[in-house]
Amino acid sequence: MLYHEQGSPTKAFGHDELREIVCSVFDRLGKRKKVLVIPPDFTRFHSRAGELTRYAYEYYGNNLTDILPAIGTHFPMTDKEIEKMFPGIPKSLFRVHNWRKDIVTIGTVPATFVKDVSNDAVDYPMPIQVNKMLTEGDYDLILSIGQVVPHEVIGMANYNKNIFIGVGGAECINKSHFIGAAYGMERIMGRASTPVRKILNYASEHFTNRLPIIYLQTVISSGNEGLQMCGFFAGDDYECFEKAAALSLQTNFNMLNREIQKAVVYLDPEEFRSTWLGNKSIYRTRMAIADGGELIILAPGIHRFGEDDDNDRLIRKYGYVHTPQVLNYVKENKDLQEALGVAAHLIHGTSEGRFRITYCPGHLTRQEIEGVGFNYARLDEMMRKYDPHILHDGLNNVDGEEIYYISNPALGLWAYKKRFENT
Repeated sequence: MLYHEQGSPTKAFGHDELREIVCSVFDRLGKRKKVLVIPPDFTRFHSRAGELTRYAYEYYGNNLTDILPAIGTHFPMTDKEIEKMFPGIPKSLFRVHNWRKDIVTIGTVPATFVKDVSNDAVDYPMPIQVNKMLTEGDYDLILSIGQVVPHEVIGMANYNKNIFIGVGGAECINKSHFIGAAYGMERIMGRASTPVRKILNYASEHFTNRLPIIYLQTVISSGNEGLQMCGFFAGDDYECFEKAAALSLQTNFNMLNREIQKAVVYLDPEEFRSTWLGNKSIYRTRMAIADGGELIILAPGIHRFGEDDDNDRLIRKYGYVHTPQVLNYVKENKDLQEALGVAAHLIHGTSEGRFRITYCPGHLTRQEIEGVGFNYARLDEMMRKYDPHILHDGLNNVDGEEIYYISNPALGLWAYKKRFENT
């Protein structure tokens, strides 16, 4: 059922308006005795999910017993991040998802189905795992809150990805990410119906159809006065996501009529602390950058590669190499076979030799950056040349050179029209 649908590229939801809409949705749902909220973590700070969670807390009061941020493989949220993203909500309500230990397998998608929807890219069964709180917590309402935006693994983020990946287990996360990479990222990004989405939809239909999950989906765009929420959709099935994805495609997909010769991307240090997240600057622009071009990444907060120690070690060991080499590494090395999510990440972080990638990190050395296959440049020098306080999103002229500037790669997808149409 679709409880609410509203949005357009020019819409800008005000706070009072959004509160009224959300409360009307809760009114339709009726009284609930025990509520679990699953919002995104700080990497989706701009999603307005923190605001929506606050409205849920105000409405349900003591009946909202748990908040489980969908961190996936990311760092757990810090107290500072919780205070900033969820002001006014007691910290005692927040739980930490452990994607390696706190999970239960609720079903398995058959290998024949996975093989079929991936066009033979992979041939293995997909175990579907969720945090055990969902199945053992005796909740009569689970609110899954998140932003629909182009995504490198599944095409468009959110909906049941928030459940099966955001609070999912290691095997499901790793295998789903590898499916997307093996199938081909350019064939996935910006598309609502993809192999990974079809697999997760199968899981929703067969394994969680009795869980009381309601999805609250936002769409965020860049307006005249900064970021604005242009869409809100609430429902319990695929239609809710499908409508949000259609609006996101209109507002978050930057289709360019010519290729970019030089792109400069800035990574907010509060949001991007690892290349695991910072490489959004690569895969969100990869379809837009010309052969022989360059991507410069201004990354003042980057201090490591992986979001956990094991993943960081594997990235340092294998590096961001071309896809055929990653696939060979997977065939030959057990540690990468057991961490297919890392293998997928390595594929997402390469230009396949088409263009240069220059990282300017705040806390990693030249040796570390070049050791994983990137070019290195000093952050202070590049920040002086490409000053984020002066540049505006889109085309800029810097000392007679044309560059394309992106202030936050998490908010969109950029592609050269002909390249996108030919994938």
